[in-house]
Amino acid sequence: MTGAESLVRSLVAGGVEVCFANPGTTEMSLVAALDAVPGMRSVLGLFEGVCTGAADGYARMQRRPAMTLLHLGPGFANGIANLHNARRAHSPVVNVVGDMATWHRAADAPLASDIASLARPVSVRVETAEDEGSLAACGVQALAASQALPGGVATVIAPADRQWETCSALPRAAAPQPEDLDDAALARAATFVCEGASALLLLGGRALGERGLRAAARIAAATGCRVRRENFSARVEVGRGLPAFERVPYFPEQAIDALAGVTRLVCAGAREPVSFFGYPGQPSRLAPRGCEVLEWSARNDLEAGLEALAEHVGAADGVDVEAREAPVPPTGSGPLDVGALGVALAALQPEGAIVVDEAATSGLGYAMTSAAATPHTELGLTGGAIGQGLPCATGAAIVCPDRPVIAFQADGSGMYTLQALWTQAREGLDITTIVCANRRYRILEVELGRAGIAEPGPAARALTHLGDPELDWVALASGMGVPGTRVDCADALVTALRRAFAEPGPSLIEVVLP
Repeated sequence: MTGAESLVRSLVAGGVEVCFANPGTTEMSLVAALDAVPGMRSVLGLFEGVCTGAADGYARMQRRPAMTLLHLGPGFANGIANLHNARRAHSPVVNVVGDMATWHRAADAPLASDIASLARPVSVRVETAEDEGSLAACGVQALAASQALPGGVATVIAPADRQWETCSALPRAAAPQPEDLDDAALARAATFVCEGASALLLLGGRALGERGLRAAARIAAATGCRVRRENFSARVEVGRGLPAFERVPYFPEQAIDALAGVTRLVCAGAREPVSFFGYPGQPSRLAPRGCEVLEWSARNDLEAGLEALAEHVGAADGVDVEAREAPVPPTGSGPLDVGALGVALAALQPEGAIVVDEAATSGLGYAMTSAAATPHTELGLTGGAIGQGLPCATGAAIVCPDRPVIAFQADGSGMYTLQALWTQAREGLDITTIVCANRRYRILEVELGRAGIAEPGPAARALTHLGDPELDWVALASGMGVPGTRVDCADALVTALRRAFAEPGPSLIEVVLP
């Protein structure tokens, strides 16, 4: 057995079932091991950012890691943006990065680099197989670290000689278990929420499952405290019959207004709110000055903790959820806007869908309407590094083949990783991609206005506009093997959505927005 085979066998024994790969010469032994060892599905991505983003989406839905296989430092660097998002989502991911043979490092070959330095900023643990026979042990240690709550990215650096050498060891490690919330934290949280309207319960991470949402609604009904959820959630359950809580707004002025009057803040799986960027005259921390903050450890079983808190404050067993009428699909042949787009998607999406939302400014209409859609799961842009949507949808569809997946995608950010469409076609994944084609980086135009630049000059306009030439998403999708259609009015959008949701396999709808 080679070192590469021992690594793959150990990861399979630890529950890893999928490898998203873009390998090169230094990973050939690992490629051979994926053939030699049963139990690991191999999925090719044409760009490393597709592999890492797919592993993130897979982990969010499976709660277990996928493996990525990447080629040296440059290959790993190509995937870092989506590993940044995975880190913010606390997604368990195990990267295996090939490296030069240990005895070849001194030659400083053209592709040689300091992989560990690249990996540390996005990894909870970095393991390098320096010693003979150590590759599988490094993999098991990385696997355990990735699954230790709250979860995270772990990276194994695999020199080529450690892959091809003979190995006999097959180490295994048990997955860490969540910690119970201690009595002191529970009692303090109860004191906070019993302050009523001056208290805020902020939900994030694994607190946004159905159990957590229902427990939070019970707590609010019993105490009168406010409840919100973090702005960009790794995963949240949404739809009719489920409690719906507003997000903390994105822009700092709006967030400060939303948090006004809060004197006690309980963060359950969420961080204390901070501004996404630093703005002149605006604070970094968004809660009012003097607000007391209690952050529950993300190592805790957050849903069980919220249920325990509900019991502690004497909440009723159940709580009535606001009745929300199903949206009605829009009609008409006039130009589309983001409101009509959001209503159409919320009205027509299948029950149980997984919606990967990277629609940016074009998603505002859907954000206002999705709580009235059929029950579904939403995955958000946790780290703000665009180019996550299409890969994340790919990984979600791999692990949930029985659920329809919707990639709700802005056109500018979609261009970062459009190679994911090819993987979707190759794997026959049931993904409907909705491209919001406003043909601009609209958020940058908004930020220019916020910076006081009411009339951008030609350089600024050129750097925010995606025309000249206009992107042809239908042609791009066709070139990747995904059928596509372009729509520019409500009637055509509704027809295209119904067709896409009724037919299996990948498809793309380019929605032209004025």
